[in-house]
Amino acid sequence: AVQPWEKKMVQVVEKAIRDSDLGRNPATSGDLIRVPMPALTEDRRKELIKVVRHEAENARIAVRNVRRDTNEHLKKLLKDHEVSEDDERHAQVDVQKLTDRYITEIDKVLQGKEADLLAV
Repeated sequence: AVQPWEKKMVQVVEKAIRDSDLGRNPATSGDLIRVPMPALTEDRRKELIKVVRHEAENARIAVRNVRRDTNEHLKKLLKDHEVSEDDERHAQVDVQKLTDRYITEIDKVLQGKEADLLAV
């Protein structure tokens, strides 16, 4: 249920929910908007798992892109003699550790979401 803070906004919120591509048909009773949510079918759960996996892969790609950009920046700093080779190498190792840590975190979140979706 949705209860807009401003009572005048009930019809606007209801229309926005109805016009969204969520496929929901809200019902208004006074200042409360009820949005019926059907139970998830097994097929829908599988579709949502695919979506979650896709988003997790996008997150991994984003983390790797940050690593790539950071390493390029470090190489530029080395080329401009603003950091030593040792500092650049240590920074790259640190960046890789952070990359591994966040990719592991993404994988943990993915596993949790998959378990949530498969739970009946």
